[in-house]
Amino acid sequence: MDISIVVVSWNAKKFLIECIDSIISTTEKYSYEIIVVDNASSDGSPDAIKEHYPQVLLIQNESNLGFAKANNIGIIKSTGRYVCLINSDVKVLQKCLDTISDYLDSNPSIGLLGPTIFNSDRTLQPSCRKLPSLWNTLCSAFGADKMFRRSNFFSGEQMLFFKHDKTIDVGALSGCFLAARRSSIDSVGFLDEDFFMYSEDIDWCKRFHRHKWKVVFYPEAKAIHYGGGSSANAPLKFFIERERALLQYWEKHCGRAYAKIHLLIRLLHYGIRVLGGSMLWIVMYSKRRMYSPKIIKNFICLRFLLCYSNPKS
Repeated sequence: MDISIVVVSWNAKKFLIECIDSIISTTEKYSYEIIVVDNASSDGSPDAIKEHYPQVLLIQNESNLGFAKANNIGIIKSTGRYVCLINSDVKVLQKCLDTISDYLDSNPSIGLLGPTIFNSDRTLQPSCRKLPSLWNTLCSAFGADKMFRRSNFFSGEQMLFFKHDKTIDVGALSGCFLAARRSSIDSVGFLDEDFFMYSEDIDWCKRFHRHKWKVVFYPEAKAIHYGGGSSANAPLKFFIERERALLQYWEKHCGRAYAKIHLLIRLLHYGIRVLGGSMLWIVMYSKRRMYSPKIIKNFICLRFLLCYSNPKS
């Protein structure tokens, strides 16, 4: 088997079907297998897979085990030379997986690769990241990454200054679509299951670097990421999980002292946005409907961080 595609799904039936269809219709050159790991969906996703895709290996978990653990279950069952972790809300574009396999065959030093990612309207979705640092966290808190979008120095983790138009080595890649070499997984290890959801991709990229594997963005392969396929089912919960996971990452890789500094910067980040959003809500009556969800999201995250005590609590 050349390519193993692992798709983790939780109540994202519509997206999941489109994802599988896109893989089947666009992959021509290499042999592949599709492994769907369902995290106890209640929307009929498993039944749809059984009925329409008998060639797909379906693994049904009895509960929501989280993104990292579910992917690991799929990786263990996979047999391909390359393993692609693809979100259920991703649509693979023409010859994407063939192109990735061609490039990995020609570049054996690459352990992890990510394609160009588009939004649903075909605008670019930045997928290249810098590994987290106190500086880029601070830049994000004060909005410097948005004010100076063309600046590498003031960018946050997201490399908004990069046009995503050439192949480069990067710190980290978006976890919505990751292609890994089997031999690199054997040396780096699986995703860290302590991360329930979010930051497991950043952690994995960090470990690939540590084991001297290249992490590469490859623009010739392309896919669409709709976003929110699963997180739309409980958006506020997922915002909190993202903050929890970031703190876990800092605890794991940088130590408790740096994690506390990161926590203070994130408190500043959300404090600024709650205050600023509230002021806009007061003075701009006609746009209150637009500002209210943002204020609520920022307040929920601020409250979570104020009460945060331990990454495993």
